[in-house]
Amino acid sequence: MRQGAIFVSSILSAWLFVQPAVAEKRVALVVGNSSYENVARLNNPANDATAITAILKDAGFDIVESRRDLKTSEMRRVLRDFSDKVRDAEVAVVYYAGHGIEVDGTNYLIPVDATLERDLDVYDEAFPLDRILAVIEPAKQLRLVILDACRDNPFAKTMKRTTGSRSIGRGLAKVEPTSPNTLIAFASKAGSTASDGDSKNSPFTSALLKHIAIPGLDLRKAFGFVRDDVLKNTGNRQEPYVYGSLGGGDVSLVPAKPAVTTSAPANLNAEMRRNYEFAQQIGTRSIWLSFLNTYPDGFYADLAKGQLDKIASEEARVAAGEKARLAQEEKARLAAEGAKQGDQQKAAAEAAAAEKAKTAAEKAKQIEQEKVAAAERARILRERIAAEKAAAAQAEADKTAAKKTATENAAPEIVADKSVDEKISPDKGVVVAGALEQKPPQQLAALPPDVPAAKPELSAADIARSVQTELRRVGCFTGSIDGDWSTSSRRSLEQFNKRVGMKLDVKLASLDALDAIRAKPARICPLTCEQGFRADGERCVKITCGAGSFLNDDNECERKRAKPPPRREVRREVSPMVERASPPMGRRRCAPASSNYAKMSGKPLCL
Repeated sequence: MRQGAIFVSSILSAWLFVQPAVAEKRVALVVGNSSYENVARLNNPANDATAITAILKDAGFDIVESRRDLKTSEMRRVLRDFSDKVRDAEVAVVYYAGHGIEVDGTNYLIPVDATLERDLDVYDEAFPLDRILAVIEPAKQLRLVILDACRDNPFAKTMKRTTGSRSIGRGLAKVEPTSPNTLIAFASKAGSTASDGDSKNSPFTSALLKHIAIPGLDLRKAFGFVRDDVLKNTGNRQEPYVYGSLGGGDVSLVPAKPAVTTSAPANLNAEMRRNYEFAQQIGTRSIWLSFLNTYPDGFYADLAKGQLDKIASEEARVAAGEKARLAQEEKARLAAEGAKQGDQQKAAAEAAAAEKAKTAAEKAKQIEQEKVAAAERARILRERIAAEKAAAAQAEADKTAAKKTATENAAPEIVADKSVDEKISPDKGVVVAGALEQKPPQQLAALPPDVPAAKPELSAADIARSVQTELRRVGCFTGSIDGDWSTSSRRSLEQFNKRVGMKLDVKLASLDALDAIRAKPARICPLTCEQGFRADGERCVKITCGAGSFLNDDNECERKRAKPPPRREVRREVSPMVERASPPMGRRRCAPASSNYAKMSGKPLCL
């Protein structure tokens, strides 16, 4: 009960933007450089910095300094001011997103006003990574630098070399911190570049937002999860890398809350369920993270992780939609201003790519929604079965207790006079002085009627209805959901077996079949449409044929064939002077009234 109360309290605290105080002081500096003045603008660093700032503030950091598009003088002043805040801190974090460059094995962070015409200019216009490490050196427990700066650097392509021996590398160079408890995390390992991404945030920062601020999660494990996510999302083209070392104990960016020891909670599952439903009503990322901190394992923890994935897919969809909108506006602007054909084609290609990314994000969101919906249905079914089993066990216990009480009350009370010799007869009762004396037995207590035990599982009709619902979701069932396991339902389950390579028993609907179908997040059987419609993704659209075409029986548009012109009947005038063949017997043939003979004689010529 106390554990649930603590979670509710944490939800209310997050809801009211009240962060609990922590014993150790944690400070962070977040920099996002997007608007470069002398090279092309970067899309995501400003967005990445905003998201990292928000998650660090939600995690309860005492100081989070957030800066955007810093010039050289501004960056120098920001680093100097931040060094004052690090002096009495236990944890210091610096996050940088923007351009970086490696010259002669040294990594530099580039302000937005840098020109870098020559390789020597990096010493005056950029900031070495060692400068950042020196700023956070006073932190007592943890020093962390996160660099999303391994992008393909345009300065390296135009920079003039003052000496042939000075090298300019691709990406950033490998670095080994000299101070203990120091980690440097690169978006991509040394010598390789990282992607800026097609969504609102870069792939590296998107993974950071998902794992880095989980309370109590060791940083090495968190960055391992980040690496796995980035490799998966970039098709193994980008591998994040962490340099430095920590001690043997767990070191987390956000400390775990103290474990609460309670004496056998009355009903932890019921409390957990109520807290899950409470968090579901709010539905924010911080609330679900708070729930996972309170309940890190188990069925409801898996449901909460699914809710987080759903939130992430919605954010990606919104970002992709916004990017597609901006691309379309840019395309329309260039067309209206009469820009060069090449610029218009480039804008059109970018708009098409953005639209494709938007469609993919919408599809990913739909898949995550289907996963969450399936998990919710499983949760409700599981709770229902558990309740029915508990009711059945309680009813059985009540029935057993009632029978025991009735048996005890039905035992006859036999009284014997111990002052005389007695003889016990097994079939006559107690014989006293040669006479049979037996106290009448008490009236039997009325036995309560048998309490029917609740069914421990769902009825066959309920299971069949649930299986039909899931088969329809994956596209294998088109009949009515009525709980009747008919021939069409069996054929649908057979089709599902063929598609996924399983051998589920199709003769009856079972919970095993229900679990197997629910495990599939998307359509399994192909979409089948009626005559006149065709499949388009997850829906059927009407087929429209162009002018001069019609829809044939094969559901295809076919060109109409031109009709031949009507035949004209040619009537020839029969001349009376032309000898004709004799007509059949009994039938006469006459020349038309318009013939010359008819006009001259006034009567037709008949043969």
